[in-house]
Amino acid sequence: MQIAVLADIHGNISALEAVLDDVGRRGVDLIVNLGDCVSGPLWPRETFERLERLGAPTVRGNHDRQVAAFDSTKANASDRFAFQELSEAQRAVLGQFPFSRKFAPGIVGFHATPAYDDRYVLDEIASGVLVRAPMGKIVRRLGDIAEKLVILGHSHRPDLVRLPSGTIVMNPGSVGCPAYFDPTGQAHASESGTPHARYAIVDTVDGGDPSIEFVALAYDYEAAACRAETNDRPDWAHALRTGFMPHAGI
Repeated sequence: MQIAVLADIHGNISALEAVLDDVGRRGVDLIVNLGDCVSGPLWPRETFERLERLGAPTVRGNHDRQVAAFDSTKANASDRFAFQELSEAQRAVLGQFPFSRKFAPGIVGFHATPAYDDRYVLDEIASGVLVRAPMGKIVRRLGDIAEKLVILGHSHRPDLVRLPSGTIVMNPGSVGCPAYFDPTGQAHASESGTPHARYAIVDTVDGGDPSIEFVALAYDYEAAACRAETNDRPDWAHALRTGFMPHAGI
């Protein structure tokens, strides 16, 4: 069974279409979505409508939750833009996605961690950027996970780790947002280093470790960057063009 794993689309319909075209050429058996579907200064409504037509099994990300339960006193600019672009019914759908789900036998997925939608499993902060967390932290954060494969997103950083138990943990990277800056808590950036749209293919093998292919696709990221600039988000424009955050602390 081949499964295409998508995460962190963040309203980037251009990147999503490139990924879906590639997935279609491969003839996979299942597409799954690990959340954070529309938040961002790009194309929230168009992305929502495309995902609705796709009908892929989806889990709820922290930004899906925040857009659905919008609080104007706490919302960031990306969530605010998505809230304004979506209808009430569309926002309700985002809030109704399950927190986690078993996508196939031996495969469980959630957006961030088994207990929280806004914390990291595979990552930690070092010198203001995300890096691989030590194995002990990863194991503690996952807790009692019995499945053979855990798929998650949130950090936008593609990664693959095999635990001492044999469980494999995989983050496919972000379809539509190659870098971001989080000023909350311990401020930090996540940077993939290129503007590519990223996803992963899981090929399950009975009784053995799955084969996993990380995919990085070129697409019209300049159009996405121009859209971000039109919507007064130069930080997003820089990230979309480069895969890095600006150095001015934006």
